[in-house]
Amino acid sequence: RIDTLVNNAGIFVAKPFTDYTQADYAAVTGVNLAGFFRITQLAVERMLAQGGGHIVNLTTSLVDNADARVPSVLASLTKGGLQSATKSLAIEYAARGIRVNAVSPGTIKTPMHPQATHEALAGLHPVGRMGEPGDIADAVIYLENAPFVTGEILHVDGGMSAGH
Repeated sequence: RIDTLVNNAGIFVAKPFTDYTQADYAAVTGVNLAGFFRITQLAVERMLAQGGGHIVNLTTSLVDNADARVPSVLASLTKGGLQSATKSLAIEYAARGIRVNAVSPGTIKTPMHPQATHEALAGLHPVGRMGEPGDIADAVIYLENAPFVTGEILHVDGGMSAGH
């Protein structure tokens, strides 16, 4: 069985738009979009056969609130696509027992961010700190245990989506 699929794979490359290379584009779209697409197709096929399931996509709050301090058009392009796909799939499969939601994080303390950058990254969030991996896990667990929620984009971003 596949009861839940969490699409957590992602690449984030922050640089000015004109500095992106074709290799950057291929890497980011390959992981953030192509990786999501095929695994989700396979999971939906299995979920339909078993009578339901749940998909959670990981996006980024930069999709909804761009930040001049973080040039990241490839993240917005690809994770924005995931956000739109989340809503589209939620509607397409709601009547067949498959829920589709997304968690939209701010900057989370992961090995992607060296310790030396943590203070600056904390300053991007109105709450004044970076998120913890457990904050995202808690959001995924909430969505897993919320059978009346589908098509939701849950911002877990220390207030970034509310504005600066």
